[in-house]
Parts: sequence; C-alpha cells; structure tokens
Amino acid sequence: MPPATIHVRAGSRDDVPFVFSFIRALADFERLLDQFKGSAAALEDHLFGASPSCELLVAERDGELCGYALFFTTYSTFLTRPGIFLEDLFVEGGARGLGIGKALVVELARLAVARGCGRLEWSVLDWNYRAMEFYQGLGARVEGGWIPYRLEGEALAALAAR
Repeated sequence: MPPATIHVRAGSRDDVPFVFSFIRALADFERLLDQFKGSAAALEDHLFGASPSCELLVAERDGELCGYALFFTTYSTFLTRPGIFLEDLFVEGGARGLGIGKALVVELARLAVARGCGRLEWSVLDWNYRAMEFYQGLGARVEGGWIPYRLEGEALAALAAR
C-alpha cells in the first residue's frame, strides 16, 4: 500500500464544520471541555467575515481533513516586526505520528518567513509532554521567564466597565 498523501492548504468556509468539531475534540483532549462555549458560526465569521481576526490552515490525508492550525498575527515591539501566534494545532487521533503536525508547523514557518515575521510562538499545557517533545524536535525552545495572564468573562467585563 502506498504511503498516505498529506496536503496542507489554507482553510475555507467549507472546512469550518470539520474544524469546529476538531476544536471540540481538542478541548476534550486538553481536559477543557467545560470551557468550550463557541459556535461554528462565530468561528466562520472570525475566519472569513468582514474583519477576520484569525487564519486557518488545514491538513488533508488522502483528501480527507485530519488536522488544522489556527493562528493570528502578533507584533513584537522589541523586534519591530510582526509575528504569528499558533492558537491551536490539532491532528485527529488516527492520523497522529504521520508527519501531519510537522507539515502544518512547517507551513506556518514558511508563512512567517514570507510575511517578514520575527517569531512563531505558541503555548503548551504543562502536562502535555508529548507536544513539548514534538516542538523541541522541530527546534523550538521553551520561553522561560514569562507567566501568562488572562482576563475573561466577568473579570474582563468588570474591568471594561470601570
């Protein structure tokens, strides 16, 4: 049997239902399903609406969607250059270990270089050692010294109301 054909491409509106189901699967994998509150319609609007706030790459294995990378542009004042932040990288269980995640990250790196970005960044849950090993195998390093903070929900609304 010949090896699977892997193709990475820009996502389209037609991909949103599949990607949204993958996002739910990612939330379940990350043990954060209780925080999964979004909708496919909102995702489609944020990807392809009048003011897109993120972008999408999808991976296909033999013509079937099997993974995605959702990302957005950041900016480094120290570098005075844009960057890319990888919000999600997900490959469905049966397709893991076939190079699909690597193909998605390689395409993101190509986009970053083509766009003149100084960085490609992401976060990894502190218990996801498999992901850490994967990223370190690609040449990434842990960025120490920074502690992430987040405002959301009621705390965000309260601050905005001040």
